[in-house]
Parts: sequence; structure tokens; C-alpha cells
Amino acid sequence: MNVSLTPNSELEQSIVSVPDLVQVPEEFISRAHQFQEIMMMYTCAIREVKTKLEVLNDELSVRNSRNPIEMIKSRVKKPISIVEKLQRRGLEVSLDSVVANLDDVAGIRIICSFLDDIYAVADMLVRQDDIRVIAVKDYIKNPKPNGYRSYHMIVEIPVFFSDRKEPMRVEVQIRTIAMDFWASLDHQLKYKKELDNAAEIGEELKQCADVIAETDKKMLEIRQQIESQGIRVRGD
Repeated sequence: MNVSLTPNSELEQSIVSVPDLVQVPEEFISRAHQFQEIMMMYTCAIREVKTKLEVLNDELSVRNSRNPIEMIKSRVKKPISIVEKLQRRGLEVSLDSVVANLDDVAGIRIICSFLDDIYAVADMLVRQDDIRVIAVKDYIKNPKPNGYRSYHMIVEIPVFFSDRKEPMRVEVQIRTIAMDFWASLDHQLKYKKELDNAAEIGEELKQCADVIAETDKKMLEIRQQIESQGIRVRGD
């Protein structure tokens, strides 16, 4: 469906700029304000989870003299990505379908120093009584065929607005610094399929993933050896 209009907001501009190969439903444009409100709600959900993580990190920094979380990144999916994912799954492209079917519109990535920090942070987060775990995928213990490693959770958290409380879902990814560095390069490769040696580079990346996994394991063992002698490994 071809829709012609003059964009009057950043949201509408981003929707209208979607390539022709992706059909943008008229509902997304005609209900731009509602779409914007939904995106705001997901942004607030991210803020709620980030606050919990920052509190945990501050507490552990004082208790253990070490920050398990090095960095927290977040994002809300762009309209084009939302439309493409719904179409790829053969789902209805509508605002209701976004809320009902997509669990990763809001995303948080937690970068940790050591492997055991990943599981400790995940456990502390889900033990909070207002967090409901929807799904868990452990790609550290069960890596993807290409070597990808990370700990994924879909969690639901209540977000309080002026007139109501809404349960909002957020995808949480937890990985080490090395895993995150690897994933960034692998992500770039996925959009460079025209490379003549893409398969060869993919295999080299797989080998790097295996080396990184061993390095992460070794770094944890070294830290534990140091701490076993009563010396606490301090954070920044």
C-alpha cells in the first residue's frame, strides 16, 4: 500500500523512510501518536530494569569491592526492524501485534567482567519480586553454531504511569567484554554477505569464539586463585 503524506514528526519520518521492499501498514502511520506512546512505554521499562541493575552494581561494589557490571547498553527497536520481524514471522503488522508477539522491542545488554558475574547478576535480578521471567536461553553453556555466546532472558516488569500500571517485557542479554566484542564483529558480518570470503571469515570468527570462551574461563580461574589467598580483586 502506497501512502503519501508529509511527515510531521520524527516517528512518522522514520516510518515513511522505510525501503519499498517493506510494506508499511497504514495503521502505523495513521496511528503514529499511539505508536510513539508504545515506544515511550518500552523506554520506561528499560529505565526500570536499568535502575535495578545500577542499584545491584552499587551494592556489590561496596560489599565486594568490585563491580560485576562493566557497562549497560540499551535500545528500543526501530519501526523498520519491528515491521520486518513481524513480516518475517508471518504475523499481522499492527500495534496490537507488536505488543502481543514481540518480546525484544525493549532490549538491555549487560557487559560483565567474568563468567560467574553473568549468572550472579541474572540470579539477583530475577529474584526481585516484581520481576517475572518469561524465557531463558543460555547460549554460554549451549553456544550457537557460529560460536555466539551470551545469556538471554525475557523478563516482565510492571511500569507505573499516571493512570495505570502496565506489565512490560524486556529482553536482557548478559555477556562478558570479550563476548560482546566478538558479537559486534559477527553482527557486521551478517550485513556483508556480498563478501567473496564471507564463509571463510565466518569460520575464523568461530575459531575466535572458541578462543574467547577458553580465555574467559581462564581469567575466571586466575581471579579465583587470587581470591583464594585472601586477596580481593578490586574493580575500578
